[in-house]
Amino acid sequence: MKIFIGADHRGFELKSKLIDWLTSNGHEAEDCGAFEYNKGDDASDFSAAVARKILENSGSLGIVICGSGAAVDITANRFRGVRCGLGLERGQVEHMRGWDHINILALPADSLGFDSAKGLVDVFLKTEEKSEERMIRRIKKLDELG
Repeated sequence: MKIFIGADHRGFELKSKLIDWLTSNGHEAEDCGAFEYNKGDDASDFSAAVARKILENSGSLGIVICGSGAAVDITANRFRGVRCGLGLERGQVEHMRGWDHINILALPADSLGFDSAKGLVDVFLKTEEKSEERMIRRIKKLDELG
């Protein structure tokens, strides 16, 4: 599966570890930056890069990371057709992916260790979207907003 991943300086280390883990598990992970640690960078730049890639590559998924997860989540959700959710625990990520059809997972690097983040990403990637009519209707409404 093609996965686009981006992070600011606070998520830089976690992003690097996740890319290695994703690649070792057979996924194609494309790094959307930051490409070097820069304490003055802006999370929104990397989240926007991931959102654009998701929109250009049908069926792909994304992961965005900053300290709190909020800045990258807010940025990604500015793009029509992107549904980003802030992942905090496995059941919640499973629900967001299955029922809300999120295509980008936002992670809070300051609150997660690598093992916890890996677990959330694993659930995100393995959960299938539900196809009930009411969910499809709701997703369509979201995509028409803005």
